[in-house]
Amino acid sequence: MDNIEIIEDKTLELEFIAHGESHGVCNALRSNLMKDKDVEYAVYSIDHPLIGEPNMTIKTKRGKRPNKVLLKASKKLKKDVEEFKKLVEAI
Repeated sequence: MDNIEIIEDKTLELEFIAHGESHGVCNALRSNLMKDKDVEYAVYSIDHPLIGEPNMTIKTKRGKRPNKVLLKASKKLKKDVEEFKKLVEAI
């Protein structure tokens, strides 16, 4: 995600638009976020299937900042993608 626009940044909740991203990236990121014990919920929506952009909200549990769990989940997703790429290249 190269271009993120922060809509709202609260202590336990972060809402942002992921410009130029699709369901694939957002769903994978949401999945990683939901595996984190510090995340209460992570959801996204795309208002229009052709021209809409993903709007994601992350809510964390007390004492955990959503921007930190987002960074952690993004790094995990990047690592997973690199491992998958190596597996495909080995075929």
